[in-house]
Amino acid sequence: MTAISLNHLTALYGTGDDPWNFRTSSYERKKFLATCEALPRKQYCSALELGCGNGELASHLAPRCAQYTGVDAVETALQAARRAVPKGYFLKSFLPASLPNGDYDLIVLSEILYFLDRPGLSTLARQIDRRWTAADIICVTWLGPSGNALQGEEAFSLYACASERRFVCKRATPEYRIDLAAGPA
Repeated sequence: MTAISLNHLTALYGTGDDPWNFRTSSYERKKFLATCEALPRKQYCSALELGCGNGELASHLAPRCAQYTGVDAVETALQAARRAVPKGYFLKSFLPASLPNGDYDLIVLSEILYFLDRPGLSTLARQIDRRWTAADIICVTWLGPSGNALQGEEAFSLYACASERRFVCKRATPEYRIDLAAGPA
């Protein structure tokens, strides 16, 4: 199984900065709100969202964070994210890669894990575990066909098994699930 290529990700944004209709979909809006409701803290000092896309989820998360950092591999997505969250900090990076420095107390992995392969998931889990032991980690997983080598539940399971953190399902619907590994209280 191989990870998705940068060319594939760039092609997804070939016709615009909202290939999944995040801005107009009531389903997506409800999922973004459910993601925020699953967070155990009302406020965070610093959040890191990997695969931030066009920033629509970020626009829901950022008001709860003193600082927000988003990472994505596609420049079109990052330009839209910068417009959605003007006070956020955005970096271009293709995972797996070294993650940005910061003292993050929230790590967001929303519908990104199935874009990685098994080694990439293990690398990501180890890096997050090693660097942010006290952070809350929230994973949002699409349960439908991903169109990738790994499907959502399989990718999440591989990530969770590679992590030293214990994840608890906070919400499960037929379309998605939200899992949380809460940092120490």
